[in-house]
Amino acid sequence: MSLQTYMTYVVMPILGIAALLVFYRFFRGPSVVDRVVALDLSISIGVAVIAAYCIITQQFAFLDDAMILALIAFLGTVAFSYYLTKNVKK
Repeated sequence: MSLQTYMTYVVMPILGIAALLVFYRFFRGPSVVDRVVALDLSISIGVAVIAAYCIITQQFAFLDDAMILALIAFLGTVAFSYYLTKNVKK
């Protein structure tokens, strides 16, 4: 079994199932914090899908986009946690 077939038939379906579960938590989350965590996790799953796609197709041009997307997700999570800490102290 080569790496491309493993990524296609094992990793991509697992990422698809994970995305479905995260979107369920995003829409049914009882609080805003759960929804923000689900959104951050969905972006991380998107980065993993882009990386797996690059490995499958041997075209690594999209890895730059994945890095930018991961950076935006990280900065958004940091901004939201900063907002929560400022909101709690009041």
